[in-house]
Amino acid sequence: MRYLCDEVRQKRMLSRRDLFRTGAAGAAAMTMGAATTAATSATPALAAGHGRVLDLTHVYDSDFPTFSGGSGITMAQPFDFAENGFNLFNLSIDEHTGTHIDAPLHFSADGQSVDEIPLSNLICPLAVIDIAAKAQDEADAQVTPDDIRIWIATHGEIPDGACVAMHSGWAGKVGSAGFRNADAAGVMHFPGFHVEAAQMLMEDTGAVALGVDTLSLDHGPSADFATHYAWLPSNRYGIENLAGLDQVPTSGATLIVGAPTHRGGSGGPARIFALA
Repeated sequence: MRYLCDEVRQKRMLSRRDLFRTGAAGAAAMTMGAATTAATSATPALAAGHGRVLDLTHVYDSDFPTFSGGSGITMAQPFDFAENGFNLFNLSIDEHTGTHIDAPLHFSADGQSVDEIPLSNLICPLAVIDIAAKAQDEADAQVTPDDIRIWIATHGEIPDGACVAMHSGWAGKVGSAGFRNADAAGVMHFPGFHVEAAQMLMEDTGAVALGVDTLSLDHGPSADFATHYAWLPSNRYGIENLAGLDQVPTSGATLIVGAPTHRGGSGGPARIFALA
């Protein structure tokens, strides 16, 4: 009986590896192709368990909202097709622009830089905690331990290696002043993770990433960045400005995080896919 159990366990492990392998192949194919739509129909590579690939990445330019309020990217074009036969741009980018990663180094002295985040942490079971109704009534709403407990009671334990993402509905405000939602004193108001929720995930689960559809893991009026300082120094990472969380299932999807690999970086714009 013991050998039979071992054989079943081994088959399950192989199936999980195959799922991630084929899922990553599907995401790579999406990247190489003309990926202008948010989702694709099922392909043979995704037949192992996921039927759609959804792009959770905002397109950004110099007008995309940033935490500081300034422009996060400038583009200069020293070569253009008409004069040179090819196009080439020089980019100057704030690492924390658009849909981007906060590496552990962002809020620690010696945490992992963005190029050091293990590949195994960039393919994640996705757990979406929906606080959109709460955020509609209260811009400063936060994901709390109670929200996590409700998710667990409904869907089961947070999977090991998960990205736990907050869906607040804020992605729909991109392109308007309501995304930063700054008051007359310049204080921003948008949802985020309460530090006690982050601590609960650190202590009670194997989650490796937090994701938000807002400008910060901490809610807008935070003055101490308590969630950043609790989460990132533990060599877990964050994803900010996610799009399309209303299109993915609350549980069961797999996240593919296309992290940048510039050496020593504190983060950087990233292409994020969900296999659903």
